[in-house]
Amino acid sequence: MTIGITGPERKVPRRSAVVGFIVAAVLVGIGLILLWLASDFLVDWLWFSSIGYLQVFWTTIGAKAVVLFAVWTGTAVILWLNGWLAVRFARRQPTQSVPAFLWNLAGNVPPPDLLAIIRDRLPWPRIIAGGAGLLALLVAAAEVGNWGVILQFFYHVPYGADDPLFSKDIGFYLFVLPAYILIKNWMLLTLVLSALFAGTIYWVHGDIEYDIHRRSMSPTAIAHGSALLGLLFVVKAWSYGLDRYLLLYGDNGVVVGASYTDVHVGIPGLWLLIGLSIVAAFAAWANLRVRTYWLPAAAFILVGLGSFVLSGAIPMLFRHFFVKPSELQLEKPYIERNIALTRQAYNLDRIAARPFAAEQKLTFKTLEANKATIENIRLWDWLPLSDTYAQLQEIRTYYKFHHLDVDRYWLDGSYQSVMLSARELRPALLPPNAQTWVNRHVLFTHGTGAVMSPVTRKSAEGLPFLYLRDIPPVADGGPPIQEPRIYYGEERDSYVIVKGSTPEFDYPKGKDNVYAAYDGTGGVPIGAMASRILFACYFNDPNLLLSSYITAESRIMIRRNIQERVRTIAPFLGLDHDPYLVISNGRMFWMQDAYTTSSYFPSAQPAQNFDLNYIRNSVKVIVDAYNGTVDFYLMDPGDPIVTTYQRIFPSLFKPFAAMPSDLQKHIRYPEDMFLIQARLYQTYHMEAAEVFYNREDLWQFPRQPGGGGTAMMAPYYIIMRLPGEPHAEFFLMLPMVPSRRDNMIAWLAARCDGPDYGKLIVYEFPKEKLVYGPFQIEARINQSTEISQQITLWNQMGSRVIRGANLLVIPIENSILYVTPLYLRAEHGHLPELKRVIAAYGEHVVMKETLAEALSALFMEPGASPAVSGRAEEMPARRPAANQAREALDRYNQAVERLKSGDWKGFGTQFDAMRELLEEMNRHSTGH
Repeated sequence: MTIGITGPERKVPRRSAVVGFIVAAVLVGIGLILLWLASDFLVDWLWFSSIGYLQVFWTTIGAKAVVLFAVWTGTAVILWLNGWLAVRFARRQPTQSVPAFLWNLAGNVPPPDLLAIIRDRLPWPRIIAGGAGLLALLVAAAEVGNWGVILQFFYHVPYGADDPLFSKDIGFYLFVLPAYILIKNWMLLTLVLSALFAGTIYWVHGDIEYDIHRRSMSPTAIAHGSALLGLLFVVKAWSYGLDRYLLLYGDNGVVVGASYTDVHVGIPGLWLLIGLSIVAAFAAWANLRVRTYWLPAAAFILVGLGSFVLSGAIPMLFRHFFVKPSELQLEKPYIERNIALTRQAYNLDRIAARPFAAEQKLTFKTLEANKATIENIRLWDWLPLSDTYAQLQEIRTYYKFHHLDVDRYWLDGSYQSVMLSARELRPALLPPNAQTWVNRHVLFTHGTGAVMSPVTRKSAEGLPFLYLRDIPPVADGGPPIQEPRIYYGEERDSYVIVKGSTPEFDYPKGKDNVYAAYDGTGGVPIGAMASRILFACYFNDPNLLLSSYITAESRIMIRRNIQERVRTIAPFLGLDHDPYLVISNGRMFWMQDAYTTSSYFPSAQPAQNFDLNYIRNSVKVIVDAYNGTVDFYLMDPGDPIVTTYQRIFPSLFKPFAAMPSDLQKHIRYPEDMFLIQARLYQTYHMEAAEVFYNREDLWQFPRQPGGGGTAMMAPYYIIMRLPGEPHAEFFLMLPMVPSRRDNMIAWLAARCDGPDYGKLIVYEFPKEKLVYGPFQIEARINQSTEISQQITLWNQMGSRVIRGANLLVIPIENSILYVTPLYLRAEHGHLPELKRVIAAYGEHVVMKETLAEALSALFMEPGASPAVSGRAEEMPARRPAANQAREALDRYNQAVERLKSGDWKGFGTQFDAMRELLEEMNRHSTGH
């Protein structure tokens, strides 16, 4: 008899296949979830490997892991121990447990035996271990971000100077005190959580009852709480000990740091509070035997009342009734400490003060002797030049000039100040129908080239003279660029794929486009399937897995914004807001200034709008615009913070001497740090305590018109020759005026050229002499009938007059020259043109078409040659007065004819020409 296979038996293999498929799908899903969870770590690992900073990555990860494990272990053990003790000693006879409480809410009372069964059958060891582990994980996750503080604690170096109050090395405050505060806060938090954790268990077991009918606590719970309370008071005693050092960061409105009251009342009061806390701790521990409410309550009252009296009431009364009547006399030593330590924290003590006579002796001969200064007076402001660059050189809508930078180059044998900007690609500006994944990530991958123009020169049409222009870059007097492609810059955009199966868009050429393939070292390999899966999970983008454009040689470029790039490698460094472009040996680089900062420098004034009271520009970062390589160069090996990080990350920093020599020529003093120092120097140039206390010589930044009101002048870069120096240098400078006054009192400058890089100089004017400040010169410009009438006329003729953002203060020898540009823009246009230059010296204000003409009008004697103009347009030769008169009359007649016909533009042109002729005739007739 043949045995056949029945129906159900035939389905067994199919059912097994379904089960296998389900299991496989579950495993794949779990794998993808794990990969998604680990994608950040894996991508960081690959990225750090690709740029050569794997040691930095592992040190950072190791520090985070150690902090996480140490805090989690310590917190979990303490919580578990308290939970275990609570379960071990909680009473077995419930009075009002959680289940009973819930039954009571429903109006029923469960049998006591049932409550005991429920409580006794709960898996308390697992509950305690799980609860302790979970709470500890939350605490550890919050603390892991402090890994840098812990590393500094273990690797710190001494500062080399002591604070005058406690005679401790300042390195203690920079590195040790922050770690102690973190540990103290963790201990307090852990003890509070332990009390809550154990209290919950006692409540479940009925040892703690709290409802409308009954409030009670068992002797066991009281004993446990008393033990924790004693430990809390011990930590509090240590906290009061640390508070002694925190007095160095106080501010009572007169003294920043420890004041007379802090030293003579505050510190003794804290010692008494330490003693009271220790007494309270022993009282709490004594309650382990007594087990009453009153002893812990008395301990709380003792410390709380003592804190109110010793840290609050007594110091306040002492300051009000004893210190205030003799405040200057008593606070003088502490004011002097604040001045000295603030100047030290910001390097203000290294500012060299020099007198500046503010003479009125400038002549044309003096200007010729300072030709380098005159030829580098910046007439192009950021906003008008940005608009001009955009109109003339963006070429396509998807290119963008993100920011304009000021730098200096040796060009044609002369030291020239230039403005330049990188032409970066912004794929978001592609036409809407071109916003495809392929275009954004595969084809449109990079910007190209840069635009550069001198700060003073202009064309006959009032447009900048371009040293670098067009695509591909054309060098017309500027440094040539052999590798113009910009893959890393200031734009913020997503990843791109290079070395794919299709060439990348390089630049437009007429109706066609030019394509190219990347041949650099930037990016992370993504050709392997595992890498594609990883990055698809990381970016949540399946196109990375499905695209056919990715080949075995492909690389993915991420973190292309240079500041994001630097912060990922070294998050402990502060960054200046303005990275700037440098063209060197045919390649393009970004230079980023980086700072080491702290808010724990003793007795130092905190910086306005910044969370710091110590700063050093210790690092210069160079980022290759093509390959994305990042190099950190050590600028200030005497800074203890960067030296500490150098011990933590031995492979991160390179000596400054290792920076290529051509790049060294382009380092400049960073603007953010200069602003911080300048703001503090407004007050802390006063070193005498009496003068500082009375604010007798307080300075401020000059006011200038802007935004419909007034704004404070910003610092600016300039090439000039300092009084007594043989050569012109590149400086960052800012004038100063007295508080609530507009006359100029001093100017502060930071040297940017080697070997004197980083040195700050303040030139102080005689206090008995009036020197016009920028706002006063602006007022004189506005009061000039000739200038105001001309501006009004232009504004009525369909044009918009744009004044320069800064009235430039130009020190020449021991005198001050003021220069500001004036631009014209069509009412509905976006192409500003540099049309006039306004110059002021002493009582005289002139407005001319060029800087050379303006200076000639101010200083040149009749018949002299305006050779000082150098690169600016030459003035026309002097013409006979009769010819000038006839030409002026002819211009007048033509202006009237155009006015009658409604040709306002033609009228303005003829009117301007007539005015210039009349001015020239007047100048020749008066000899000015």
